[in-house]
Amino acid sequence: MKDSTSIGMNRTGSHMSPFDTDEMTDATATPSAPRTPGDDSALTRIRSAYTADADPVGSVPVPGTVKGAVTTGVSMVTGNNPQLLIDKLGERLAFERTGARLYDALIAKLDGLQESASSMTREDLEQIRDDEARHFSIVKSAIESIGGDPTAQTPCADVTGVESMGLVQVVTDPRTSLAQSLHAILIAEMTDNAGWELLITLAEDNGRHAMVSDFTAALNEERSHLMRVRKWFEEAILGTSVTAGTIDEVGTPAPLH
Repeated sequence: MKDSTSIGMNRTGSHMSPFDTDEMTDATATPSAPRTPGDDSALTRIRSAYTADADPVGSVPVPGTVKGAVTTGVSMVTGNNPQLLIDKLGERLAFERTGARLYDALIAKLDGLQESASSMTREDLEQIRDDEARHFSIVKSAIESIGGDPTAQTPCADVTGVESMGLVQVVTDPRTSLAQSLHAILIAEMTDNAGWELLITLAEDNGRHAMVSDFTAALNEERSHLMRVRKWFEEAILGTSVTAGTIDEVGTPAPLH
């Protein structure tokens, strides 16, 4: 089992070269020491100017079907915000696709290490991976049901893809341990739960009762994923079995009905 907390020749800290560190500290503390003129105010001004002039991260696509155009038009007339629902549906679609890939990568890591300090099994990961793929299909069907195009990348889908890149890099890095990989998965599951909760609210606001039912079922499964991943992560860190009661005490919400 790969140990992520072993003692080794880590030379990144200043304590590894105390004499050089003292010289650097003295140089900056001396009033007469040469200093580089300026500060970060110019950089702040440039960033502010870029932000003010920048275009948004893409746009929500115009419905490509008659059904989509009618649905969107009616929703806008009644005061709803259908473009936000479409944007967030695209976001969940992108995130669920990444979620399935994250679990594929975690399965490969578990196979490569050939042992685990937690109660997690390959079958557990395959089940969750299949859940993520099924959730992808649920969102795809929801987009199609309102005349949307599930192949279109909405602004929030674009952003969440960039956000997820770091998590994928952690899990696919051959140097990371199982515990470090589970920490990345834990971040993904916490984000996933929050995303489904918001999507349910948006679906309710738009009167999409079938979506609310499907999304609530998906959220309940995601809450189970979060509880299990948190348990495996703690086991991998502590090297001991963690009981279900320990996990419940940290505030895992009860399933929705």
